[in-house]
Amino acid sequence: MTRKQTKSLVLLQHHLKNLRLPTILRECEKIAARCATDNVDHLGFLLQLCELELIERERRAAERRLKAAKFPTYKTLETFDFQAQPGLNKLLVSELMRGEFIEQRENILLVGNSGTGKTHLAVALGIAACGQGKRVRFYQVTELITQLMEAREQRELTRLKKQIAKLDLLILDELGYVPASKLGSELLFDVISTAYERFSLIVTTNLPFENWTEVLGSERLTGATLDRLTHRCHILETTGESYRLQDAKRRHTKSSSKRPLLTK
Repeated sequence: MTRKQTKSLVLLQHHLKNLRLPTILRECEKIAARCATDNVDHLGFLLQLCELELIERERRAAERRLKAAKFPTYKTLETFDFQAQPGLNKLLVSELMRGEFIEQRENILLVGNSGTGKTHLAVALGIAACGQGKRVRFYQVTELITQLMEAREQRELTRLKKQIAKLDLLILDELGYVPASKLGSELLFDVISTAYERFSLIVTTNLPFENWTEVLGSERLTGATLDRLTHRCHILETTGESYRLQDAKRRHTKSSSKRPLLTK
């Protein structure tokens, strides 16, 4: 490399660093050598560098979206056991994974017993949405209510609600496991009302709709909440025994079969 080429390379690296193009900075020499070998012109060289930069930016953006969503674990549709849920509409679930329900501002309600895969499906749908460029946030319902009440006490409720309003998809997990206070129910309803036809909700619950008053207290509030959630909504029901309980039983049976027989 001549002194002039060396100087040009140093200046190029400096400019790329200032322009915040780390992938092009890292790959430019390697791509330049390959293009020279393959007899690729300058436009082809530039195109390859730009494509690499865009791919890497999208990868980093997807990682940021996943981190911001605060999923409790990483789940995908491929690892969901549909054989354990024969009544679940697999075709509909696969269609929902494409994310069109978010574009249409539709909701999803996952209803069923504890441990039957509701959270797994909710997380898988949320992770797919992150991959599609959507802003997603996962909350356990009790966690969200606690944050809303704390924000209200600290006079930061408006700020928190604005953050939630910027989402494309809000996932509310485990509605019904712990009854909410009157204030908590009202704050939760306010979030659901904000979401109505503005962004999508996925809600998991172990309670049939007629028992939601056990959590939300007021029949009026329960009716208004269900009215907003179930309008333009896909309802998926999971049934059967808890996966965790089944797994515990299998481990116990396996462990018992390995124990040596006691002899007198």
